[in-house]
Amino acid sequence: MRISRELKVGVLAVLCAVILYFGLNFLKGINIFKSTYSYVGQYENVSGLTEQAPVLIKGYQVGLVESINYDFTQPMAFTVAVSISKNIQLPEGTQMALVANGLLGGMAIELQLPNVASANVYQHGDTLSTLIVPGLFETLEQGVLAKLDSVLGGANTLVASLNNSLEEGSLYQTLANVEQITSDLKVSGADLRHLTNKQLPTIMAKVDTTITGFAALATEVSEVNIVGLVDSVQGVISGVNQAMNSHDGTLGLLLNDKTLYDNLNVALEDLDRAVINVDSIVMSIKARPFIRKKLPK
Repeated sequence: MRISRELKVGVLAVLCAVILYFGLNFLKGINIFKSTYSYVGQYENVSGLTEQAPVLIKGYQVGLVESINYDFTQPMAFTVAVSISKNIQLPEGTQMALVANGLLGGMAIELQLPNVASANVYQHGDTLSTLIVPGLFETLEQGVLAKLDSVLGGANTLVASLNNSLEEGSLYQTLANVEQITSDLKVSGADLRHLTNKQLPTIMAKVDTTITGFAALATEVSEVNIVGLVDSVQGVISGVNQAMNSHDGTLGLLLNDKTLYDNLNVALEDLDRAVINVDSIVMSIKARPFIRKKLPK
């Protein structure tokens, strides 16, 4: 049987189309011989997500983004459909997270499973809850760059303050004061070195001499017969007590003879009255004018 040229061309074209179809799907990561389930999620912003982007579970690719549809009249404008292997069951509570895929800015969908797996699972075509995980650049922009702006603002304030100080001359005055303080510290350091090198040894020698004198005084005090000195003092006190209690001596008579004591009191009283009489006579004489003229001045 002879095959015509047209049939050969047709079979070759069909074969090329089949190879092209399988090749394109292979390059896209689609396995047409493997059955899949589709799930849907809605986003306000897809941040550059494209179709055929990878779908991950804990960093492992389990599927692809099947389609992205949009309706800008709705708050959640983008509807993203993903297809994953039919063998993977998603428990209720699983979320479709939009995450950064690498440092080049690509985006991917990560299916985040709940911490506690539910007995109920999502079915083909169900809508999952969504969230957007900030990427590295978004984190830097919200964290480090915001702090950097604050630091730059502080640096600008500092530069402005320095400029104002330079214009007002206060910075130069401050530097002059610092220089004066430094020179004063140098002089004080020189005086301290002079005191340490020359005067301090003399002072220490005098201190040593004083300590030696105190030590000698302490030695002399320790050698004094304190007991004998106390006995002597007690003997003197005993002698005085005996003299005071004796009726023979003058001190004893004055202290112990009541008659003598009374006579002395009477004599003192008579003496006081005599002095009073003399004062009265003198006052009477001064009161007479003719006698006052003859009195010597």
